[in-house]
Amino acid sequence: MMTIGAGHVGLDIHKHHVMIAAVDDQQEIMLAPQEVSIPHFTSWAQTHLYPTDQVALEATTNAWVLHDNLKPLVESVAVANTLQLKLIGASASKTDKQDALILAKLLAANLLPDVWVPPPPVRELRRLTQHRSQLLQQRSALKNKLHAILHQHNLQLPDGDPFSATNQSWWTELSINPTEALQIRHFWLSLEHFSQLLTETETHIAQLSVNDHWNDAMTLLMQLPGIGLYTGMTILAAIGDIARFPTAPQLVGYAGLGARVRASGESYRTGKISKRGRRELRFALIASAWVAVRWSDYWRAQFHPLAQRIGKQKAIVAIARKLLMTIWHILTKREPDRHGDPEAAARAFMTWASHHHLARSQGVHRLDFVRERLAHIGILDQITSFQANGRAHFLKTDP
Repeated sequence: MMTIGAGHVGLDIHKHHVMIAAVDDQQEIMLAPQEVSIPHFTSWAQTHLYPTDQVALEATTNAWVLHDNLKPLVESVAVANTLQLKLIGASASKTDKQDALILAKLLAANLLPDVWVPPPPVRELRRLTQHRSQLLQQRSALKNKLHAILHQHNLQLPDGDPFSATNQSWWTELSINPTEALQIRHFWLSLEHFSQLLTETETHIAQLSVNDHWNDAMTLLMQLPGIGLYTGMTILAAIGDIARFPTAPQLVGYAGLGARVRASGESYRTGKISKRGRRELRFALIASAWVAVRWSDYWRAQFHPLAQRIGKQKAIVAIARKLLMTIWHILTKREPDRHGDPEAAARAFMTWASHHHLARSQGVHRLDFVRERLAHIGILDQITSFQANGRAHFLKTDP
């Protein structure tokens, strides 16, 4: 096989093989499309690619591994946005060979719609927060199945948390047929299993939140009302690097919280939010917005006039959008929230310190954990004490 050298290489990636094509600066074919199996691709790349080559591949499940393997070998590796590759999707006859060649030609013409390549810490956190979300969904599905059995027999839920350990015997002693009793026993075993998996996953997320990569950003985020440990880490995982968003509206658009615009001539109308963006970021912000309007005087005052005018659902989306813009300013400018409450921030940091005994695992007292983070955002001198868990906590250490 020929080596490429100073070429623009397109890779159409599949589960078992990669289709490879290359063109020069004038888009003349340097390497006709050819197939290489996945097990042999690394050795092929080491033999045939040059440090002057540029490579493009689509964002697929295994794209990041190939990206990392190729990066030391070539000048650049771009990961294409699959949704925006309209030229490939609009082809009259779509083949792997054509896809690889089009990727190479788009790269040569500097027209490739590429995506940001997250560094390993961001990929790890995204996988972890997505894993937690999936575990929560699976646990909710089990609870719904238990609800369904009660509904079939017109039975009411027990007092308190129906799925707490104290109520397990209530479920297992129900007068129902043997098959449903078997299902309940299995559902409870599965619930216990998923609870253990969630605890393990959430402990790992908590440990990541105070490592060198995430601690600074989490400290800035956690001062905001409505943002806790898991929503904060989900938001940071989705954003990745705040520096890649030069303006707050760009971040809003990335979350899919920007309004659709229809402009023609002198007509200009805005519609519903686009929902084109990271779904988990949008959901985390809306969940945070509901908490913020419940507990924060500032956000409640923002919400109620909107809710009266446009309804609660649209109003909470608007609050989520405003909250995201605040997040952009705080992370970009590294400043305290100008509408924040220092005591509320201290309580949030105390809760953070308590999650899975996080402060203890770091070898610090919870109050020292809180002091460090209040000092980090520049508001330690604005507060002497705060209430949390039914007691007063005093921050001043001087006698």
